[in-house]
Amino acid sequence: MQTIIIVLHPEKLENPDLDLRYCIPDRIEEVSGGKMQDNGYDYIDTEEGQPGPPLGLWLETESAKESWPIIVSLFQKETFKGNNLSLSAEIFISENDTEDLENCTLVYPEPSVQKEI
Repeated sequence: MQTIIIVLHPEKLENPDLDLRYCIPDRIEEVSGGKMQDNGYDYIDTEEGQPGPPLGLWLETESAKESWPIIVSLFQKETFKGNNLSLSAEIFISENDTEDLENCTLVYPEPSVQKEI
């Protein structure tokens, strides 16, 4: 299985509700017909002096490259606990199983767009 990680920065959310760690993966699994499944969550270490900690939501899928656009489409159509995740979430992918964030590739927002957020 391959890895998709959704990173949520609490300072970018209108409502940084911890239930996001459950409702987002559940909805993604539903919308994808089970092609993407919850694979846990964790808080991501930040550098000293940085706000945080961000929340990472791990998903597993057969093809991260083919699956991540489904998440972007969902985030553009729906809000979660009052949050527009198309404006605040970051999505990383890896061909490896349960990969660490630092070994994943940022795919959303595109790196040139990320600076504007």
